[in-house]
Amino acid sequence: MAEPNVKKVALEDFSSKVLSMIGKITDQQISDLLRKSGQTIAAAESLTGGLIAARLTDTAGSSEFFIGGIVCYHTRIKVVQLGVPAALISQYGVVSKEIAESMAENIRQKFHTDIGLASTGAAGPAPLPPAPVGRAYIALAANQGSECRELNLSGSRQEIREKAVQAALGLLWFHLGGSDR
Repeated sequence: MAEPNVKKVALEDFSSKVLSMIGKITDQQISDLLRKSGQTIAAAESLTGGLIAARLTDTAGSSEFFIGGIVCYHTRIKVVQLGVPAALISQYGVVSKEIAESMAENIRQKFHTDIGLASTGAAGPAPLPPAPVGRAYIALAANQGSECRELNLSGSRQEIREKAVQAALGLLWFHLGGSDR
């Protein structure tokens, strides 16, 4: 399978394009891009608790590209089931770029997929020190490397989670070349 063109997206572009598109990138657009690319994906979710997997499987035929996922809400599951090093968690905390990247790469390897997508963060009502409520990290790992974005979101617990899902799908959309459409 040929490797897709991967474009690095500047954080400013990501924030302005994806966060302004919350609610506009459709599940069908993501499905079409995944089908066209011929790539498979798996999700490792903490903050979003399965919402990314739900969105990826909302369209008919999603079994062509969505292999599975792990909701690793508890730290023990991140370590035991997903293989995130406990030392990494001790050093950076569960809400960090390092953990999100490890989650994305580990789910990709564990499920033998082309892409791993991960989320971690603090939806509230209480912060997860040192992360304040609304801090989230989304990461995408692929054969060509990984990308991670820090988000500082506002709103209710549910709004923060939904925005994080949309941002994760936006990162996937960019990775698959959706910004060129």
